[in-house]
Amino acid sequence: MPNQDYTATISVDQSPKEAFDAIRNVRGWWSEEIEGSTAKIGDEFKYHYQDAHTCTMKLVELVPGKRVAWLVTDNYFSFTEDKTEWKGTKVVFDIAKNGNKTEIHFTHEGLVPAYECYNICSDAWGSYIRGSLKSLIATGKGSPNAKESVEKV
Repeated sequence: MPNQDYTATISVDQSPKEAFDAIRNVRGWWSEEIEGSTAKIGDEFKYHYQDAHTCTMKLVELVPGKRVAWLVTDNYFSFTEDKTEWKGTKVVFDIAKNGNKTEIHFTHEGLVPAYECYNICSDAWGSYIRGSLKSLIATGKGSPNAKESVEKV
């Protein structure tokens, strides 16, 4: 049976180092509300989007200019029967030179079509990777989720 993990690949003119640095700038392309450190192996950070999704990621691989990988250590979805669907999955960015371009191959290992969130999650990842991350690498400006404003009553 072929591998069914969600993948997306982008190609940019920038160097593998520039792509690596942009991927590690998680607040610059995924969410301005990332809490915690995203710098070194063993670091953990939390992501949340409104009341729909929260997760904790642990940085498990860091090979400068080549690879970044996070392990999902905790997850909550408000919209799925299994609230912890991502728990134990791995998010991997492989970076390689291809001619005069740099390719970033994104894989969410364990995010498969059998998951209830697959369609929503793969659409979201596609937007973040093909849109926001690619833009951050190419122009220095991504389009991450903005900080939510807290209204005071």
